[in-house]
Amino acid sequence: MSDNLAPAFSGFRTLSSPQLVSLSGPDCVAFAQAQFSSDVPTLADNHWQWSTWLSAKGRVLSIFQLLRVDAQNLLLVCHDGGAEAMAEQLRRFVFRRKVTISHAETLVVRGAFVAPIAANGAAMHALDGGVIELDVGSPALARTLHIGPALDDEAHDPAAELAWRQSDLRLGLPRLVETQREVWTPQQLGLDRLAAYSVKKGCYPGQEIVARTHFLGKAKRSVALLECAAPANAGDAVQHAESNIGSLASTAGNLALAVLPLELPEGPLQINGEAARVEPLLDGLAR
Repeated sequence: MSDNLAPAFSGFRTLSSPQLVSLSGPDCVAFAQAQFSSDVPTLADNHWQWSTWLSAKGRVLSIFQLLRVDAQNLLLVCHDGGAEAMAEQLRRFVFRRKVTISHAETLVVRGAFVAPIAANGAAMHALDGGVIELDVGSPALARTLHIGPALDDEAHDPAAELAWRQSDLRLGLPRLVETQREVWTPQQLGLDRLAAYSVKKGCYPGQEIVARTHFLGKAKRSVALLECAAPANAGDAVQHAESNIGSLASTAGNLALAVLPLELPEGPLQINGEAARVEPLLDGLAR
């Protein structure tokens, strides 16, 4: 199979998929700690971490970047959209906490395959014009995100969207379409590579399943990066010797993240009758 990666684009391009959720108020950190899988109070101001929102059964509803702007303002960068629905669902759990949850519709996300100006690792940086700079790359692949006000002439480039999505998959960041939400556990999606969940913090939805899987060593599957001879779809089966051994959780052109057994059998893999091969994931995206 040839190299099927979309060409990395130059300059910043507006990404249409990411949407943002805002949590503000004196109790926003405590609320996020009770709902999300990462350890939010340990996050310093002007820093970010990967996190997830899980169902009560420990299945991933959303994977996002959690930005702590300050003690009373958090931003969630939801790379697969759904911000309005997520905000609406989160409001059901507010009860008496002093927190306001909203879809930050006036903000957009722009990406570029360049090193950031000043952001580094988990540390954010404020640029002119109210833009937040984020380092979302690794030593193997430089990438930067800018979060800022939307402009009147925002344009979206499908080729750039594909290149960015493929780079996410290469770094082990699952991109979940609607059919793949509430299907996988964090361990099955390899979210330990992103440090996206804690097994030491207190209770949050799905925490018991996550902790039990971790401490009892019951994880039997995780993600593998596949290069496919032909484009495939999330949910498609991965076969070995005519037997289904897993399925695709995320796809981007001819690349896919598949949930497969930790111990793969020897021999070729197939998806929809077409060849697929395992490629190494790029490290360095954990924050």
